[in-house]
Amino acid sequence: MSNPLKKTMVYLGLADEEEAYEEQVSQPAPRKSTPSAVVDKPAAPVTPIRRPEVVRQPVATAVSEILTVHPKQYRDAQVIAENFRDGIPVIINLSQMSDSDARRLIDFASGLSMGLYGRIERVTSKVFLLSPENVAVSGDGTVAQADPEAAPFTQS
Repeated sequence: MSNPLKKTMVYLGLADEEEAYEEQVSQPAPRKSTPSAVVDKPAAPVTPIRRPEVVRQPVATAVSEILTVHPKQYRDAQVIAENFRDGIPVIINLSQMSDSDARRLIDFASGLSMGLYGRIERVTSKVFLLSPENVAVSGDGTVAQADPEAAPFTQS
């Protein structure tokens, strides 16, 4: 009775010692395989899983509108999201919001622009530009000095 499971079953009274002995005798001794006697089992058919490729085709239309939003509370983020999703650049002026709501709105806008392959750029300390993927924004290429008032909205 070399099988530990059967020994445990006999010890707990779940099996008789005679039955365990009979099962052990009736089973042939396991063959020890040598490295040269490896049996190749046929492999099961494997179906590769193909992930759909994300096809992004930016709309090739000229920008005819830029939306400027002066949100007063976080709930105004819906207007920003709907217009940005439609491919309209959005300027967000946060000067009328509390700092905590403004942070939440900028976090939301950052996720929105990332999710839709756009960009978010700071224009002034409390004004941000959300530009869709198909809109190129050009500038002089210099980085403006950050003023102390802009610290709550720093992005890294």
